[in-house]
Amino acid sequence: MKKFTVNRKLFAFPYILFMLLFILLPMVMILVGAFQNADGSFTLSKFSKFFTNGICLQNLWFSIEIGFITTVLCLIIGYPIAYILSRWNSSKAYLVVLLFVLPMWINMLLRTLGTKTFLALIGSQMGVSAVIFGLVYNFLPFMILPLYTSLSNLDKSYIEAAQDLGATGSQVLFKTVIPLSVPGIVSGITMVFVPTVSTFVITQMLSRGNVVIFGDLIYEYFTGITADQGVGSVMSIVMLILVILSNVVLNKFADNSAPVKGGLW
Repeated sequence: MKKFTVNRKLFAFPYILFMLLFILLPMVMILVGAFQNADGSFTLSKFSKFFTNGICLQNLWFSIEIGFITTVLCLIIGYPIAYILSRWNSSKAYLVVLLFVLPMWINMLLRTLGTKTFLALIGSQMGVSAVIFGLVYNFLPFMILPLYTSLSNLDKSYIEAAQDLGATGSQVLFKTVIPLSVPGIVSGITMVFVPTVSTFVITQMLSRGNVVIFGDLIYEYFTGITADQGVGSVMSIVMLILVILSNVVLNKFADNSAPVKGGLW
């Protein structure tokens, strides 16, 4: 009697099915919607509507600015935290990292609602500043985690070599530690910038609809009163291209960085 065995490839089928239904199929529908008229004929008019609409283009640039500011703030705040944690005892550092991760276990809507309540209590104006504060609060852990992983796995011999050659503390940091942690920086920037530009829940709740970024505009074109799903599909494609370009550019920096070696500081 032949023995029954389970091929490991079998476990990949659910994931492949999920990708086909919830990733590939929606992307195909977006592509079709961007190039097809209501009667099914081919058209480029949806692209023309988007690229000749000054409001859409201005909003895209504004969204990139918001994403850039949020990413820079997360990097400025997150890098010192990750650097300090990487030099602590591993069990103690993991506990603090867990404290940063715990809020991510709460639904983003609830976190943002709590942020809105806090800002209202301190009398903050619900505008761009409130939106940036909410974005930094929500996405800061996505910057800290890859930075902490990268810094924790740096080869300590590079640091010791720099110190033996007479480098000061600041020189070791800026000429050795930071260049070697570029993969973590790139990963953190990718995980913060892309979702920041495309988000819409945070902006709606923290600005009472006064701040509109690209994600909000896409949502409006798909579901709003003046909905035009064809233009919304074009905007989604533009966002996808932006994501791909961001990853390509950032990966260039990661590829040129020095390799890291396992081991804790």
